[in-house]
Amino acid sequence: MNQPRLARREDMPRVLELIKELAIYEKEPDAVEVTLETLEFDGFGKHPKFTCFVIEVDEKVEGMALVYMRYSTWKGEVLHLEDLIVSQAQRGQSLGTQLLNEVVKYGKRLGVKRIGWEVLDWNESAIQFYENKGAKVMREWDVVQLDEKGIDNYLENIN
Repeated sequence: MNQPRLARREDMPRVLELIKELAIYEKEPDAVEVTLETLEFDGFGKHPKFTCFVIEVDEKVEGMALVYMRYSTWKGEVLHLEDLIVSQAQRGQSLGTQLLNEVVKYGKRLGVKRIGWEVLDWNESAIQFYENKGAKVMREWDVVQLDEKGIDNYLENIN
């Protein structure tokens, strides 16, 4: 089995397919707004906004992990794992473990004080996977977001 590697621009069409597959799994099939062009520009432009690792099976990308830097007022620089995705067909083959291993090694090389990510509360298999790896699932925290419409509504209400 191949080891994870840094993604290349030419991997982005398959990465986008995996992102869409995850959206379907998470019951949000119409939520993906990112385009191939955006992924290519944001990941491989003059100022990359993310780092992506991929893993292949039979020369086809079957998993990806996308990370970027954040700043914690308590810890300093931290690494955020936006998504770790393994294709439905390849789940249970240790690809997720290999990708998570690569992310953790990358974070260690960067010297970050924390690596963080979110997991849906109903995704018990993912929660168990992360807890078995030693991650602390903070069930008492809620994710807070303003989507594009929420941003507009917020700004309309402060004027």
